[in-house]
Amino acid sequence: MSLPYQDPGRSIPARVDDLLPRMTLAEKIAQMHALWLILSEDGDHRPRQDDFTGGTDPAAVKKALGHGLGQVSRALGSHGVDPRTGVRALNRLQKFLREETRLGIPVLSHEECLVGLMARGATMFPSALAYGATWNPELIERAAVAIGREARSVGCHQGLAPVLDVSRDVRWGRTEETLGEDPYLVGVLGTRFVRGLQGEKRDLLATLKHYAGHSWSEGARNHAPVHLGRRELNDVFLLPFEMAVKQAHAGSVMPAYHDVDNESCHASRHLLTEVLRDAWGFDGLIVADYIGISLLYQHHNLARDRAEAAAMAFGAGVDIELPADDCASHLDEAVRRGLVSVEAIDAIVRRILGEKLRLGLFERPYADEGAVELQAPATVALAREVARQAVVVLENDGILPLDPGRGQRMALIGPTADDPMALLCGYSFPVHLILNDGGESAAQVVTPRAAIETAFGAGRVRYARGCFVIEERKYGSPVFPGDVEKSTSLDQASPVSRRTDLIPEAVECARAADVAVVCVGDLAGLFQTGTVGEGSDADSLDLPGVQQQLLEAVVATGKPVVVVLTSGRPYNLGGLEGKVAAFVMAFAGGQQGGPALADVLTGSVEPSGRLSLSVPRNVGAVPYYYNHKMKSAGTPIARHFGSRYPFGHGLSYTRFEFADLALDATEVDARAGEIGVRFTVRNVGPRAGVAVPQLYVRDLLASVVRPVKELKAFGRVELGAGESARVTFSVPTDMLCFTGREGRRIVEPGELELQVGASSADIRLRGSVRLTGEVHALGREWRMESRSVIQVQPAE
Repeated sequence: MSLPYQDPGRSIPARVDDLLPRMTLAEKIAQMHALWLILSEDGDHRPRQDDFTGGTDPAAVKKALGHGLGQVSRALGSHGVDPRTGVRALNRLQKFLREETRLGIPVLSHEECLVGLMARGATMFPSALAYGATWNPELIERAAVAIGREARSVGCHQGLAPVLDVSRDVRWGRTEETLGEDPYLVGVLGTRFVRGLQGEKRDLLATLKHYAGHSWSEGARNHAPVHLGRRELNDVFLLPFEMAVKQAHAGSVMPAYHDVDNESCHASRHLLTEVLRDAWGFDGLIVADYIGISLLYQHHNLARDRAEAAAMAFGAGVDIELPADDCASHLDEAVRRGLVSVEAIDAIVRRILGEKLRLGLFERPYADEGAVELQAPATVALAREVARQAVVVLENDGILPLDPGRGQRMALIGPTADDPMALLCGYSFPVHLILNDGGESAAQVVTPRAAIETAFGAGRVRYARGCFVIEERKYGSPVFPGDVEKSTSLDQASPVSRRTDLIPEAVECARAADVAVVCVGDLAGLFQTGTVGEGSDADSLDLPGVQQQLLEAVVATGKPVVVVLTSGRPYNLGGLEGKVAAFVMAFAGGQQGGPALADVLTGSVEPSGRLSLSVPRNVGAVPYYYNHKMKSAGTPIARHFGSRYPFGHGLSYTRFEFADLALDATEVDARAGEIGVRFTVRNVGPRAGVAVPQLYVRDLLASVVRPVKELKAFGRVELGAGESARVTFSVPTDMLCFTGREGRRIVEPGELELQVGASSADIRLRGSVRLTGEVHALGREWRMESRSVIQVQPAE
């Protein structure tokens, strides 16, 4: 006879009301943490053991599973396993929990899925930074739908994505995981990613991270403190999270490792409860970043031990500890010591059980091993389309597009031209497993060399590596150096190669060619297994290793040089930007990055990528972002300040003209109005192309210091030669809000300058509008997005 909580005909609250009182304290605590296991089809599940987690005793794991389990960490994504074998092993764990524990509560399985499902055989999409460069919300939503489909097929219930950190200092290793430097663009793209990943039923939980301000760390160093006032935190770093919570109903949020103004995010009741739940109405699960609760006693020195750290985090608002049970397993002690109440634990477990019931896990706990769907042709094609639309042409003296029919001899040079790992991110499966010496294959990656040889003919392309970025990829850097004395005396050798013996061969290769394509960049890798990625922060924006020497030697031949940068952050070319024939930023393009690049270089696809972050002139300009304050340039203006390639920049193979600006009204009610901006974009060049018109707003007088400009609307339009489009942007006055002196979002009356252009620095049209009425404080619900209508008109 079934119990009430087992009856799917009853409401979820009623089922939880029946189940919760049946649970012992140990069974409740088991729901509040994960275990990081190497699952086995025979049920002999082993704990993952490494320097990061510290490992877990196998006997303790078996005992713990008897009480149930909240989540299992990366069942397929933390080690190399055939997907179907992995699904069978996950089902075996689920079967034990459903049939051999007292209450039969199923487990949630989470995986990483920012750039595709992070598991063997899954489709590897371009980097999140490449997502940002598409400026195409609909495309990113489609990509997330495909990623979600692959994740569901392997039994995943929660994806640890998207990253909504707003880029501020490009030296930060995790820049590659961000969508860019503008909070509105990040919020729009992040909202679409959440919608796509979760689907209409929210049957796969997206996880917003890293909440909040993680990208504005001291010195751009991983985990470092963040120095932010409440206004900037709210207006820049919290905005994308608020948009994704309110507009996309995000199912989960993950706090960040750092502290903001001396308050750890994992222990911040203000951020996790007062803002996220109370002010925004978030109704999902808050999951700790891996070992984030442990850091409260290990690094932040806020808690004296594991029990106190657990009480502190769960008391602040965290629901589930990931990846294991380092602190949650001590919650019973925390209860005995009066650090946390059983009532507080019940409230958390009620949320967890409710979410498991809502997801249907009690009725459908198992994944179908015969329905695993990875690398579907349509998904691979979609990954290629994202990579195509992300490619940004920064410079072009007319050499691009290259015509395969001209019979040119091509030199293909550089350390990233034929290295599949150079097209992958830190959270791509083969790169991620470098930490475990996993040696995962990246065979499905098509490199630039393979794609260019296909496009031009192998007989016309001569390849020379020229140099290495890193010759041997291995793990070994101290992730957590320990106390102050050890960290200050630590002497670390860089893994970056300094070999120059391959440069002469590359120079000869260039001399024998009509044009040289030089592929430079970095290698993603966690914790200094690469030159970019989590824990792989930079102290320079020079190309890693001897790539600058290689590039200078090739340019010195006098042959036209096309530089292709595949990277997770922007780099400078040491003054060669104005001397090369073309400069193309292709980011980490994923498994189809090579063909996508070839498509753009040959002109079979028009370049439509636009920078979602500015490229600082040099490291002295860092931090640089377009939406800075007036006085950011210094007084007098610092010579190193600014960006040669600013936010929104990107060239086409044709030319676009902006004209005929018109406003719906020059005065708009601040409380409930909408600014209407209309203008014409005309293709005045010789071929089809894609324009990305952008609208910026400058507040001319405000009660607090404001940025020099802010993006408020954008669109994409493909136009044939001679075609034009009438573009209409409608911006709700709510979007002109900022955090005022009292700490609330307000809209003030006053004059605004409207700037329409092709980038944040290439402004073609200007107008002004006055907001009328009184100062207006926004409530919980406010209008967060502008609308665009584009009407294409045929060529005359």
